[in-house]
Amino acid sequence: MQGIKVGLVGIGKLGTALVRQWNQKSKAIGLYHPNTTKLEQFSSSYKNSYPVTKSELGNLDVIILALSASDIIPFISNLLEENISLKNTQVVNMATALSTRDIQQKFPSLNVIGVKYMGHSRDLFENGEALFISETKLSGQIKGYFESIGKIKNDSEERLIQVNKLATYYAAKAAIEIESAFAEKGLSSEYATRALTSIAPEVIRSYSNGTLGHFAKEIVKELKGSKVE
Repeated sequence: MQGIKVGLVGIGKLGTALVRQWNQKSKAIGLYHPNTTKLEQFSSSYKNSYPVTKSELGNLDVIILALSASDIIPFISNLLEENISLKNTQVVNMATALSTRDIQQKFPSLNVIGVKYMGHSRDLFENGEALFISETKLSGQIKGYFESIGKIKNDSEERLIQVNKLATYYAAKAAIEIESAFAEKGLSSEYATRALTSIAPEVIRSYSNGTLGHFAKEIVKELKGSKVE
């Protein structure tokens, strides 16, 4: 089967993480950025990526938009205004805060789907093993692109926002409580910073992976009020 031509627009944190992971899986990916110098420098770092011009975007089978929510609709509008046809191109919306339905309503003639990344772009960059949320059942080679670097779960985009808000709320709450506790005990701000950037994140990661050490297990046992195996 002839491979599909996939392009990515946006080489910020999420875009960079995606390109890095696809590069490691030998997935070819075309890249667009309005600054050609920046684009060439970036693409030269990943052997399986290559730069594409704006006009060439219309020749791709899939365009993945790793742009901010406020930039996606203006970007698509700009392409259409410049007579860059997307009628044979599947457009993938990755912006967490922009409903795919809003794009579909704005551009009813286009084939637009949503594939949202659940997690932090730094984690994706460093570790891979992504979790993608989509209301559409992906198939074919585009499904293979996303499954090569993680798992796809069919669920509503609203669920993703709910999870992100809940996780962010409790993470911020924990961070504030750590700062306050260290300050109350008169501990150096340097220690608080270390606790926030190194100790707490690794304890959470170990807890979720089931790899806590004895010391941490005893604390969890105390917090839960039950024996931790």
